[in-house]
Amino acid sequence: MDLYTILAILVILSAVFGYINVRFLGLPITIGLMIVSILFSLLVLLIGQFYPTLIHWEKMLVGSIDFPAFLLEGMLSFLLFAGSLHVDFGQLKAQRWPIILFATLGVLASTFLIGTLMYYLLQMLGLPMDYLYCLLFGALISPTDPIAVLGILKQAGVPKKLETKIVGESLFNDGIGVVVFLTLFQLAQAGMGEIEFSEVGILFLEEVGGGIFLGLLLGYGCFSLMRRIDHYEVEVMITLAAVMGGTLAAGFFHVSAPLAMVVAGLLVGNERFRTSSMSEVTEIYVDKFWELIDLLLNAALFVLIGLEIVVMNFAGHYVIAGLLAIPVVLLCRYVALAPPIALFSKRLQFVPKTNLVMTWGGLRGGISIALALSLSQEMPRDLILTITYIIVIFSIIVQGLTVGRLVSTLQKKIPGFQGS
Repeated sequence: MDLYTILAILVILSAVFGYINVRFLGLPITIGLMIVSILFSLLVLLIGQFYPTLIHWEKMLVGSIDFPAFLLEGMLSFLLFAGSLHVDFGQLKAQRWPIILFATLGVLASTFLIGTLMYYLLQMLGLPMDYLYCLLFGALISPTDPIAVLGILKQAGVPKKLETKIVGESLFNDGIGVVVFLTLFQLAQAGMGEIEFSEVGILFLEEVGGGIFLGLLLGYGCFSLMRRIDHYEVEVMITLAAVMGGTLAAGFFHVSAPLAMVVAGLLVGNERFRTSSMSEVTEIYVDKFWELIDLLLNAALFVLIGLEIVVMNFAGHYVIAGLLAIPVVLLCRYVALAPPIALFSKRLQFVPKTNLVMTWGGLRGGISIALALSLSQEMPRDLILTITYIIVIFSIIVQGLTVGRLVSTLQKKIPGFQGS
């Protein structure tokens, strides 16, 4: 299929599934779209037993889309910029140190905890996997997905301070997680003995530091250009150019595009930036434009995740491994978050049960699936992909639907939780 046909089909399905969700289900848009698209795929599989052409059509659609490139090299930059554009910069600055630890040491700790426990769990299930591949799985499943988190937390009623921690962590740990994954991926391809660990450290610092620096340049560039004019159409185009040009620059200089987009979005969305570079009309148009981009790409992404079910290998032992991996991932996230929370909880007056809400509200999404799909065929790709898909589906549907209820329960039982 050509690119236009693929995009047209995704937009049509997103509109139809979105209508079904709003009209009949009334669920948060991300959850509703995923559920409807999964039900659609299951219906296709059922009807396909009698009309195989239908299954062939959906597999051809899904197979025509390079999911890792589609998300990681295309959609992700737009989604992260749009998400960070509306983050409360003041709150984020106040919570910056725990967020930095969550997104760096937290991701690294979670990667090794999950990798180690999965190494022994898979051996017990008769599915032995090399430790390095278990670490690869730990790296791709550790980052929480800002795309899923942002869409669901808006409706969950989470206290502002806690929401800032979850959203801020998800924005930054996404970029860090991708860098950790790519580093381990290169080790797996080249062999542990072929690469010096000093090279790994330099690569990591270049990706992270370079991405942050590029984001600062893009944000300041937008500020410098936009403060000299008052023309909302051109100013919207400047923000769009920053995202698209910044993504190309990140690829050329081999730095982290996700981190660059997060930093640029935070700067452009900063209140001080807005008041000195945007008129009220420009603010409205910039916000509405990126809200629409966010909605359209989110819809297409979650529809695509639901459609991916037709190409999954749901062998019985793979499914069991995926189901057992759910508590492993949740437990490791809880443990990895504990030290930063203990370090800063009194100084920054953390909300009670912060770790519980951050663990249950830290959703996994399309980024984890895209990273799993990017594994080569020489690696245990099918096993890792199936486990990842099961965790993502559980995370978005079960955790996403119940995090609001968890917050409501805590607000009723813990006076200090309400309005913190």
